[in-house]
Amino acid sequence: FQITTLGNLTPSSTVFFCCDMQERFRPAIKYFGDIISVGQRLLQGARLLGIPVIVTEQYPKGLGSTVQEIDLTGAKLVLPKTKFSMVLPEVEAALAEIPGVRSIVLFGVETHVCIQQTALELIGRGLEVHIVADATSSRSMMDRMFALERLARTGIIVTTSEAILLQLVADKEHPKFKEIQNLIKASAPESGLLSKV
Repeated sequence: FQITTLGNLTPSSTVFFCCDMQERFRPAIKYFGDIISVGQRLLQGARLLGIPVIVTEQYPKGLGSTVQEIDLTGAKLVLPKTKFSMVLPEVEAALAEIPGVRSIVLFGVETHVCIQQTALELIGRGLEVHIVADATSSRSMMDRMFALERLARTGIIVTTSEAILLQLVADKEHPKFKEIQNLIKASAPESGLLSKV
């Protein structure tokens, strides 16, 4: 019995993966504005809690770089890729440098392609994967829904940004609790994206 399947998150054993939140996807991806604002909040939370962030950009020459609303200050790695999965040699090397990594919090686009392939590769390497449902989308809601269902069946944890951030602070006495709470309070109103999980 692996205790890790319970999905407990602690900042010291967690890394955030931000996948392909690029300009060219803006018009095509459903609820893109919402997932950008949630993604930005997650990255602010990561900075507050000292959690490493790994960012990829799918073929940035053609698809543009990460959208301006997302602040990549302090990201451990920002990498271009052509492979759909984020699990590139440089990413594996970066993970190997972080002692005790157990959990990956994954968000971005598209749910059924890069997110799904990344999640399956990570879980295949024995890491625990948390997909942030309110920060991942696809062009089609059908593709998104079936990807999340498939991933949940493989033992990947499908969750929300608020659940992740509050799990990481774990206690209202946490020194960063107030700042994390303010991030959550500043969140956009329900977009309707979560009703389509």
